Amino acid sequence: MSAHVAKNARELLLKEYRGALSTLSKAMPGFPFGSVVPYCLDTEGQPLILISRIAQHTHNLLKEPKCSLLVGEREADDVQAVGRLTYLAEAEKISDPEAIEAAAERYYRYFPDSANYHKAHDFDFWVLKPVRHRYIGGFGAIHWIDQVTLANPFAGKAESSMIEHMNSDHTKAIAHYVELAGLPATEPAQLAGIDSEGMHLRIGQALFWLPFAEPCNTPTQVREALVFLAHADTWPKKAIAQA
Repeated sequence: MSAHVAKNARELLLKEYRGALSTLSKAMPGFPFGSVVPYCLDTEGQPLILISRIAQHTHNLLKEPKCSLLVGEREADDVQAVGRLTYLAEAEKISDPEAIEAAAERYYRYFPDSANYHKAHDFDFWVLKPVRHRYIGGFGAIHWIDQVTLANPFAGKAESSMIEHMNSDHTKAIAHYVELAGLPATEPAQLAGIDSEGMHLRIGQALFWLPFAEPCNTPTQVREALVFLAHADTWPKKAIAQA
């Protein structure tokens, strides 16, 4: 399987921030049960979800952790001509206090409102550990992929520090990224996440993933990429999409 196909599948996972979660029904044995969940990617590049203990899909996962997350390009004129990814996984509830704290710190950046209901309404973090992936890149471009996820080398203090610095001291640069990428400037954007291949901007409730021209493996390379984009006249890649 080519690395290019896996990269396309991973970029789709990065561009989106919600998907259709299918679990095996506890109430109706043998039937799949579909629900919509927002997600962001954790330190290992796996979907991280925050779900209520009383939700049907939570009861299903407690009985049978096998599930799938369907992610597709939204607002497409022809849904069969664009990319979609079926992410087959084993769901695992996060129980370690330090892991919960790290998950919350990351998830809140992507979905700030979640901080208000996380602990007050008995919600828990779960991670979807990958088993296999079915990626369709358009007509005839159909692939089974074993490895899609990519660990985030900056997750933790390095990422938090870069994000806080950009949001506090470089709002003009972030506004330039929004203009350069042609994103809706309905309100000021905030940097929500940085990975080796790009960054997430949050504008209101919407998330957008913007790719770097080249992968970045160190904070210095990220800084160089952000400075370059702050002075660029055009975005270096076309793979810009609402997350």
